[in-house]
Amino acid sequence: QVQLVESGGGLVQAGGSLRLSCVVSERAFSSYYMAWFRQGPGKEREFVAGIIWGGGSTAYADSVKGRFTISRDYRKNTLYLQMNGLKPEDTAVYYCAADPSRTTTNPSLYNYWGQGTQVTVSS
Repeated sequence: QVQLVESGGGLVQAGGSLRLSCVVSERAFSSYYMAWFRQGPGKEREFVAGIIWGGGSTAYADSVKGRFTISRDYRKNTLYLQMNGLKPEDTAVYYCAADPSRTTTNPSLYNYWGQGTQVTVSS
């Protein structure tokens, strides 16, 4: 079973930056789709960004395009989310997720999830 552990969350002022990390228990296969989701209080879990582990193709939610960057270091078995220009609306628990066979923004279709890391952006 794939295990994912997120870290890097914290409290920042609007306009600040954070980098989230997600360590995968084992080296992911090149075909794995890795993604970041977030869930704010009273809100549904939503897609933030995704990447094919071996291919480098990326996708972003419209709300974060131009501000967030997803990347991975396969040698370290680590997925990253660089978040710049943070806004209060970005406040949420951020989760990394993995699926071995599909590219999707639907959280219900992902097989593996981390426990989440809290990001709080103050105004």
